[in-house]
Amino acid sequence: MSTESSAGVTRIVTPSLAEEAYLALHRRIVRGQLPPGETLLEPALCEELGISRTPLREALKRLAGEGLVVMPRNRRARVAPIDARELEHLFEVEAGLESLAAGLAAERMTNTELKRLESLQERLERLLAKGDRNAYFELNQRIHGLIVAGARNPVLEETHRGLLGRLERARYLALDRLGRWQESTEEHREILEALKARDGALARRLLADHVQHTGEVIAALSEQ
Repeated sequence: MSTESSAGVTRIVTPSLAEEAYLALHRRIVRGQLPPGETLLEPALCEELGISRTPLREALKRLAGEGLVVMPRNRRARVAPIDARELEHLFEVEAGLESLAAGLAAERMTNTELKRLESLQERLERLLAKGDRNAYFELNQRIHGLIVAGARNPVLEETHRGLLGRLERARYLALDRLGRWQESTEEHREILEALKARDGALARRLLADHVQHTGEVIAALSEQ
């Protein structure tokens, strides 16, 4: 990766540095450690992450593309606010995308992939029992990603990937609600059983309901 400075000098940016900065900031934003509206001070972040401004700005541009950061012209970047109306629209789209993916995945996932999904579900249930929120969240995201990938539709997968940043932050917030962990885990088990039965219609309905339930939780939290 390379960028051109105002002086016309091309600087080589180490992809790993920009990637590491992106992952670190993404994690903090999703988990609320960098709350909505917080100003992102470049000198402080550079010192904290041990990088120069060039890879940091690459990371911020990527986060802005995902809707997690806003970068007004001639102003400091800040964490994007959470808009309740936008989230409502976001989860409507997500319910449609993931339900479509589930219907296709019921037909197209291999038996090996289904066994992997079942193994992940068992791990999810153990994490629920342990109350390990962060590990539970990461595994939950992997399960959703595996179902989308199982649809074998690159356009669907690319579209879904474009929404992931804002979706991840909302889903993490939903885990704050007492009881949602249990509900979510039970819903995942039902979806898995529908996929194993190769029942595309049922898998579509269950996954749409699952996403909509999460959206309802977020809407309630936003109102509070």
